[in-house]
Amino acid sequence: MAQPRFLFILMLAYCVSILLANWFDPRLVSLFGLVTDAGTIIFPLSFIISDLITEVYGYKKARQAIYLGFIFNMVFLIYGQIVVHLPSPTFPNHNTEFDELMKADVRIVIASICSYFCAEPVNSWIIAKLKLLTQGRKMALRFLSSTAIAAALDSCIFSVVAFYGVMSTDNLINLIMTMWLIKIIVEILGLPISVNLAEKLKKTEKLDIYDIDTKFSLLSLDSQYQASDNHYKAEA
Repeated sequence: MAQPRFLFILMLAYCVSILLANWFDPRLVSLFGLVTDAGTIIFPLSFIISDLITEVYGYKKARQAIYLGFIFNMVFLIYGQIVVHLPSPTFPNHNTEFDELMKADVRIVIASICSYFCAEPVNSWIIAKLKLLTQGRKMALRFLSSTAIAAALDSCIFSVVAFYGVMSTDNLINLIMTMWLIKIIVEILGLPISVNLAEKLKKTEKLDIYDIDTKFSLLSLDSQYQASDNHYKAEA
């Protein structure tokens, strides 16, 4: 099959959305009386982009994006810890405040990695399986269903690992529910765009991959598809 034209851009956008979410996770915000972390507002973009990759290019390509996101997450974490241990200049600066932020961010990044490796593969797996079950129909419902389940998993794991012991149980539960609700709202608001974009990508790339014989193990490095996995011409 021909090399996809826009897959690289989607993978890059996916990795950037993950990094931005991690960077802003330590900042709590209050929106309309709902308290959440700032990373939650942008994090649903990773689900939306993952939906597009899985729907058009297949689960194997989404799995590649997941690994890339993990690698950049680790670079972010490791480099951040190197920076805070480098000597500071003697003149007045804000290095102390920055170092405090980065040190506090370690638990956030660890929580993000734990939730990431649970929720992201689940999201793509559900998309791929529902696509087979519905024979490619009801795309909007498939996108929403996968996000609802994966976002619930992500919110629970992330909140417990990142904030357990830092806030009361009631506040922790409220945070989990708020994070989940915001992710669902962002997904719903983005559905008209994501569904329309998926259709345009299929026509542009002439791709519509079905994961009929795919091994869904996260440990598999297989990223290749056969021409028979592409159902675009059959549906055209």
